[in-house]
Amino acid sequence: MALLLRSEAHLLVPPPPGEPPEGPEHDRLRAVLGDRGACFFRELAGADDGESLDALWDLVWAGEVANDSFAPLRALTARKARSRQAKPNLGSLTALGPPRAQGRWSLVDADLPRQESVPAERSMRLASVLLDRHGVLTRESVRGEGHPGGFAAVYPVLRALEDAGRVRRGYFVAGLGGAQFALAGAVDRLRSGATGSPGSTGSTGSPGEDAGPRAVVLAATDPANAFGVALPWPVKGPQRAAGAYVILLDGVPSLYLERGGRALVSLRGHDGTWEAPAVEALASLVADGRLRRLAVERFDEKLDPVLRSAGFVPSPRGLVRYV
Repeated sequence: MALLLRSEAHLLVPPPPGEPPEGPEHDRLRAVLGDRGACFFRELAGADDGESLDALWDLVWAGEVANDSFAPLRALTARKARSRQAKPNLGSLTALGPPRAQGRWSLVDADLPRQESVPAERSMRLASVLLDRHGVLTRESVRGEGHPGGFAAVYPVLRALEDAGRVRRGYFVAGLGGAQFALAGAVDRLRSGATGSPGSTGSTGSPGEDAGPRAVVLAATDPANAFGVALPWPVKGPQRAAGAYVILLDGVPSLYLERGGRALVSLRGHDGTWEAPAVEALASLVADGRLRRLAVERFDEKLDPVLRSAGFVPSPRGLVRYV
């Protein structure tokens, strides 16, 4: 899924992944959307709602159809309702369509500006987006984005931007290879961070004040998390999976939380110095409202007293932190 400005979507929408889906229902949906424009599912559905919905999602995965709401994606990824839950009102389902069909559907091509784009223009805009997103752009970070052509597609543009003085090339971060390109502002921020000693400033501390390590909680899939793409994970097991989190202390990966809290993995050796601030950062997922509750089922034995001190209490699913 991508969120794009309409004015430049024609430069960033990737080509369709493979052959387009074929079938009478796919063709009918294309024709209806082409004639009417954006439609609710009830305006699109044919004789069989299930067949129409399956064909509609085939077109979504093929990059042909988009929606103006997050509701269908949320419904698609949500757990199936338990059998003991009350059944929804059938009249509402008839009026609105199934949850995966909410919102208005439209053809992607119809939403794009009516202007042609040349490959060089597309590569230039893609390189700019990647530089803004990553700060320091490497071969591995581009590969992790999954764009067609990979690093080779944007390398000539990066060289041209370097020649024009708009980006810098250098060995900014050890271990990331020699082909590193960065915006000037990103390089300045790296230098600024490197001049201060870890822990000299915290999230609220001032220079020279011992405010403890700076903790950052990132979604494992966040582009700001270099581990699993540009850098290897410190231990085996963690993945860049949706719903997982990684906790960094002064930039050092410390904890990895699997999706749903199935396991809390220590990413560094235990020495009694980092565990408490890392667990406090983990608990902030609940404290600031990102999660309503957090149940941790499996974790290192040495983390047990630290988790309890941070407000986690015993439960059938391990230790749980509530709001």
